[in-house]
Amino acid sequence: MNHDVTSKRHLLKLAGWTTLAATAALVGCGKKEEAAPAPAEPASAASVAAKPEPLKMAFTYIGPVGDGGWTFAHDSARKALEAELGDKVQTTFVENVPEGADAERVFNDLAAQGNKIIFGTSFGYMEPMLKVAADHKDVKFEHATGYKTADNLRTYDARTYEGAYLAGVIAGSMTKTNVLGVVGSVPIPEVIRNIDSFTLGAQSVNPKIKTKVVWVNQWFDPPKETEAATALINGGADILMQNTDSPAVLKTAEEKGKRAFGWDSDMKSYGPKAHLASSIINWTPYYVKAAKDMLAGTWKTEQTWWGVKEGMVDLVSIADDVPAEVKDKVAKVKEGLKDGSFVIWKGPIVDNTGKEVLAKDVVGDDAFLGGVKYYVKGVEGKVPGSK
Repeated sequence: MNHDVTSKRHLLKLAGWTTLAATAALVGCGKKEEAAPAPAEPASAASVAAKPEPLKMAFTYIGPVGDGGWTFAHDSARKALEAELGDKVQTTFVENVPEGADAERVFNDLAAQGNKIIFGTSFGYMEPMLKVAADHKDVKFEHATGYKTADNLRTYDARTYEGAYLAGVIAGSMTKTNVLGVVGSVPIPEVIRNIDSFTLGAQSVNPKIKTKVVWVNQWFDPPKETEAATALINGGADILMQNTDSPAVLKTAEEKGKRAFGWDSDMKSYGPKAHLASSIINWTPYYVKAAKDMLAGTWKTEQTWWGVKEGMVDLVSIADDVPAEVKDKVAKVKEGLKDGSFVIWKGPIVDNTGKEVLAKDVVGDDAFLGGVKYYVKGVEGKVPGSK
């Protein structure tokens, strides 16, 4: 009897262990089933399909990105564009692209690489860009400072003459010799208009002002810019402005104990003692607008010309020794440009031969401003190529 009881207990233990083992096995299997990942390929494919490809944007520069001026301003805006729009855009750039046949080749290459919008940031890119745009109808082209358009090509520009006028107000107030100097790049209306506006700004506070100009016929050529600045200083100019792309003019003024302005970007660090202020261009608002136009499918041919009003042009880092009343004058002109109560090109204005170019109270419109090919009264010499 005891033997039977023992046998039964043994059998019950075996049955219990068997049941536990079976249960454990089932639980183990269940855990493996739960751990096994569900097929994810369809969801992954849908996710990839739902995320659009970034807009490919390309920028073509006339100079190096480290020029400290014009190209530096464009590339800074490109970086700001990327920061604002993130993975919605993908940008690339090519620097040191000469105007002419080289530019045409670069535009073609950028289009072939799948860029959907291409920016050309120099006046001399106009004809090459028009030609390439005709061959790539599926690509949008944007030309800075130009005036020709096509169905897939539009223009954009900054009213740099406003910054030049503001700089002139300071120059006319600070000069001791009443002689100002300008290092000119290429004698096109844009640059001539800036020289004239600088002079008009200076004359608004000092009618005795005379402006001398030396042309280098390049946008970026530091040695030539240095040489031109030196010639102007030797000719009696104690304050310099430029329409060239490097800080060479400001550096020369610093070395020779004179004063000067930065151009296109804040150049204060290149000549802190010489620096009076910098006339800058902020291209970011426009590049963001262009990208958003493309992303929204609303891009259309148009011509954009922004200035102080739109936040594209400004005069910054005004020197501490500029008198408060002069800074106030600059601030008032800025406000007038913003609200439309002040106009730079308003008659009477005469050229330096005495010919009236704007009658009393007549305001020069954009078409007029685009055709400025003469020096105003007070600028010495003749515009290269003029009769």
